[in-house]
Amino acid sequence: MPSGFSAPRRPVLEALRHPTIAALATRLTHRAPVDAVRHAETRLAAVAAVLRVVDDAPELLFIKRAEHEGDPWSGHMAFPGGRHEPGDASLEATAWRETLEELALDLRQGQWIGRLDDLAPRSPVLPPVLIRPFVAVVAPDVTFEPSMEVAATFWVPLSVLAHEDTQAEHVMTINGARARFPGFRVDQHIVWGLTERIVRQLLSLLDPGQPYRLEESREA
Repeated sequence: MPSGFSAPRRPVLEALRHPTIAALATRLTHRAPVDAVRHAETRLAAVAAVLRVVDDAPELLFIKRAEHEGDPWSGHMAFPGGRHEPGDASLEATAWRETLEELALDLRQGQWIGRLDDLAPRSPVLPPVLIRPFVAVVAPDVTFEPSMEVAATFWVPLSVLAHEDTQAEHVMTINGARARFPGFRVDQHIVWGLTERIVRQLLSLLDPGQPYRLEESREA
């Protein structure tokens, strides 16, 4: 864990006691996440899946990346995060640093509750990178100062993500052929690719018997 972390503030402690967050934290603690095999040409990266609780509803943070020519993730819906740098003590430190740089959100004021399985892009048009997702909980009143890398931010209730009406599809052309990817509709955007796979990991831990249904879910 990056140095400088302090005891969680009361709003964070209250969020950690929420039944959904508490169950998620317990399952993350008692599972062994999958570590992907890293090849010589593979870069390391980390992202933060950030949760808060507002009006007794757990919400997940998304960012929309700014448009930049030459950036393979330009304009994508994503989690805050980025590539591991030599000065990062760990991939957890990478997720913390990138979240701070992109949003001025200091996760030291919140609480890490675990990590998910490593992932790598499936698309041949994306660079070889291994991504490690971490899960953090923050206070409901956190504010952002987005950097030039971030075009927009969105808080989405987990119950909305779990609802079948939020399911969507992203269609794109790869090497002349149309490819379809599962996704989630967030506002007017589609969460797909690596971020979609991370969301499904997270949802599957909320209720292993019913992976995408929450007891307290409400229609969007």
